[in-house]
Parts: sequence; structure tokens; C-alpha cells
Amino acid sequence: MSSAHPQCAAEIVDLRSDTVTLPTDAMFEAMRSAPLGDDSRDGDPTVRALEQKAADLAGKTAALFVPSGTMGNLLAMLAHGGRGGEVFSDAGAHLFNSEIGSVVTVAGLVPRPIPSHRGAMQEEPLAQAISATASAGRPRPALIWMETTHNGAGGAVLPLAHMARVHALGRSNGIAVHVDGARLFNAAVALGGSAQQIAAHADSLMFCVSKGLSAPIGSLLVGDAALIAQARAFRRFIGGNMRQAGVIAAAGLVALNSMIARLRDDHEAAQRLARGLAWLDPALAEPGHVQTNILRIDTSGSAQSAAEWASRLKAHDILVQASGASQLRLVTHRHIDRAAVERTLAAFAAVAPKA
Repeated sequence: MSSAHPQCAAEIVDLRSDTVTLPTDAMFEAMRSAPLGDDSRDGDPTVRALEQKAADLAGKTAALFVPSGTMGNLLAMLAHGGRGGEVFSDAGAHLFNSEIGSVVTVAGLVPRPIPSHRGAMQEEPLAQAISATASAGRPRPALIWMETTHNGAGGAVLPLAHMARVHALGRSNGIAVHVDGARLFNAAVALGGSAQQIAAHADSLMFCVSKGLSAPIGSLLVGDAALIAQARAFRRFIGGNMRQAGVIAAAGLVALNSMIARLRDDHEAAQRLARGLAWLDPALAEPGHVQTNILRIDTSGSAQSAAEWASRLKAHDILVQASGASQLRLVTHRHIDRAAVERTLAAFAAVAPKA
């Protein structure tokens, strides 16, 4: 199926994000038949089952179901405490570029960007930044933040050895480590490992079921029981509690039980796109940098801005996301098959500036 929206016009290829995925038939059936309860009172049995599944997959003792990844990340900041302290992350993190309002105004943390390479913070500057907070007049260190896969770095996966060293640095300084793992299972598949291997290097971790896993709504925050109890209280505080939430949690269970292994198909589709674009123009894409399902296309060497590329591709029924003046983001997912890849490459060839 080449369309990102099977019940819409079949000619549309939507590469703007993996959030455009639609639920599977199995998800719709699970949603229809899910056992329900009032999650804010006595608990919803389907939500509880999803939370237990998430905790087990991550190797943590508890989990909390939330409507969005942004809420999950915010609850992690609130639950870890440290209001008025610094949160350390790489400058290109989704936290700093798309969630900065909640960092400052709600969690009350001070952002401290750290130089990085492909989403991985440089460890010496991180250690120096932590040490610098001991000087008078600086906020205290509150939280270390990692992101894998890394959206801004084109779906890059943090090496486990790097994550282990950062986690050890946090422990030695009494600083909790949180991982924004919105696409956690893409990272695990790319590493040939498990979600638990990644989560072992974090005190808390958030992952989404509504991206490549295709559930319609939801993310999970995982950690120890005390942290999740705190997060659950803060979820009520910010208006995030839900009632018969098993209707949506049921789709999340299907996602975790049956949709993880197929993420490899999305990675292969991204590689085919990258190789095809590099053949068209080596300046557009670097296949060696494509580890998962996100491509960052550099248009700076062409005569067209990213917005112009996106507009002209749209005329060919190919939807991509312009990011800044000279970058396009393409994200593969289960609705992008081989035919969709070929149509996308043909459209790029058609709209590319002619010499």
C-alpha cells in the first residue's frame, strides 16, 4: 500500500512523519472489545495491562500511560524534582527545540545545551558543565537528558557504551538520567538488541506507541515505583488523567505485542530512499548516516529552498516536511512500501533543479 492514508486518495505518499500511521485492523478490534474501567478511580484493566507490558519490556518496575510523549517527558521532569536546577542535553534535542516552554515554565528547569555529534553529547564538555554548577551563582545540576533515536540528527541511535558512560557520570554526581525514547524500538531494532538494554542506562524513559508502532494515541513513562507514583500524581495535577482509557490502551498493547519487529521494514525503506537520492545527487543524502526511519535531506547545495522542494514535491502528491531553509525531513513507516519509495524518487528527480 503506497498511501500513508489508506482510506484517502491512494496517490498520496505521506513522508512527513510516522505519526500519520493509522491503526491496524487488530487494533480496531482490540479497542472495540477491551475490558474497561475508570482509570482515575479504580483503574482501567487494559491500561494496567499496557503499563505492565511497558515496564516489563523496559526492565523497570512501573510505568504510566499518558496521552503524548511531550506529557511523558514533562512528568519525568516534574517527578525527578530539581525545580530551579539545570537540565543537561545536547543542543539539538527535541526537548530544547520543541518542548522548551514546558521545561522552563512548567518544570522550572534551566536548559543547559551541551555540544554534541549526531545527537550524542560530548562527554568531557558535559562533565565540565556539571562541575561548573558547583560555582556560586549557578543553578544546581538537576537532570541529564538523552534522546534515542535522535530526531534532529536524522534518526541517529546513541551507542550503548556512550549511554552507559553518561549514566555513570550522572550516578557519580547524584544526578538522575532520563531518556526521551519516543522511537525507542527503532533504536533497539537498529542496535540488534532490546529496549531493556537501552533503558538500563536511564533512571526513567519515555517511549511512544503512536509513531511507527501505529497505535492512534499514547506514550509510556517507565521507571521505578516511587518515581512513577510521583509522575501519576503530577499527571492529575496537569489535567492528564483519563477515564475509560482502555479504549486507546488496547491499541498500544497490540502495538507492543505485534508491531516492533516490522520496524526493520521501515529502516530498509529509508535506506532505499537514501541510496536513490544519493544517486540522484550525492549532496542530498548520505546513506551511511541513515540508521533508522528518518532521513534529513540537505538542500543547501541546490537552487531551491527546502520549502520550494516541499511545495514542488506536493504537486506530485509526495508530502515531506521542510525544516529550516535547507533541510527536508522524510520519515518512513508501515504505509511506505516499495512502490511509494519509487514514486518518491521519481518525484525528486522531476522537481530537482536542472543544470
